[in-house]
Amino acid sequence: MAVVQQEMAFNQLSTSVTGRRIGDRNQENTAPDIWGVFRALRNARSMFGLKPGHIQTLQALLSFLRPGHGDTVFASNVEICRRIGGIDERTLRRHVDKFIELGFITRHDSPNRKRYRVRSCDGQSLSFGLSLSPLMERANELIAAAVNLENEHRDQIFLRKQILSKLSAIDGIEVHNELATSMRKLLRRKLVTAEYRDLLTKIDVELQQMSTTVDVAVPTKMPASDGQIVRHHSMSKKIRKDSEEAQNTKLPDVQTLAAVCTEAAAFATSPLRTWEDVGKHAQMLAPMMGITPATFAEARRNIGSEKTASAVFLLLQLGQRVRNHAAYFHSITIGRKTADFHPWHLLERLSRSADLAT
Repeated sequence: MAVVQQEMAFNQLSTSVTGRRIGDRNQENTAPDIWGVFRALRNARSMFGLKPGHIQTLQALLSFLRPGHGDTVFASNVEICRRIGGIDERTLRRHVDKFIELGFITRHDSPNRKRYRVRSCDGQSLSFGLSLSPLMERANELIAAAVNLENEHRDQIFLRKQILSKLSAIDGIEVHNELATSMRKLLRRKLVTAEYRDLLTKIDVELQQMSTTVDVAVPTKMPASDGQIVRHHSMSKKIRKDSEEAQNTKLPDVQTLAAVCTEAAAFATSPLRTWEDVGKHAQMLAPMMGITPATFAEARRNIGSEKTASAVFLLLQLGQRVRNHAAYFHSITIGRKTADFHPWHLLERLSRSADLAT
């Protein structure tokens, strides 16, 4: 895949002919695409510690080359500085030294430090100046580096979009989730691929802990005697009757709720006879389960005080079968699973389970 991308991105690049004579115009068509190599180095400059100023200097040097006249720049420092845009010679020398250190430029000095070329009558030549032939020789390396960097950038964008999508899913379950808040702060800065993958893994773990289904599976045990079967049928009939009566109000009977949700009832300091009693008791239990007063109040506005109180009672009864009570409460009262929350259905399942276990 990388090879195909390289060919598509730089289809004009061709292998340089080794040993070609400098100044031979017949070899012009076999020379590398010098500007294609430049673009590759420009795009991958961060891999070599180059800054935009270095790239501007290289661009100016390349502009002095003429097709068929070799890869050596003979222009003076003054002329090069003028073409770059008026930088000082000290900066130019620093940039050139950086390219020499990286192996992209070779300096060939004449005895008097002037830059020129001389030829003999039989076509041989001597060139003194800044040779860019090492840059051309590393064309394939630079193109591969640019392609790899582009692929990594695309992967980072994809991972970032995945993270943002899953953070949105967490918001649908729990608005002020601490992990989501901290990750959004991290995403304000530029991260490497490994860091993005690490964040994605943490989000997946968080979502897995929050992804308890609305109809929580309640384990059951087979009864050991006919007496248990009789009690089971009796309790089931009562629950079914309560469920039928609750179709208009969409709520279970208060006494049945208190009888099945023994965990919540055990904390009550007075009998739970009315929905007002249940609501006050649920409001007291909510902070113990990690449900904030603001979330509890918002749930009451959204689905009503009776269903909100029922949710608290039922979640407390489910115990460790719900990994995160606060997140699950948010999901079934305010979040995306609100429409699927039917207290009487879950109450019936819990009642059946408790009856079979006795």
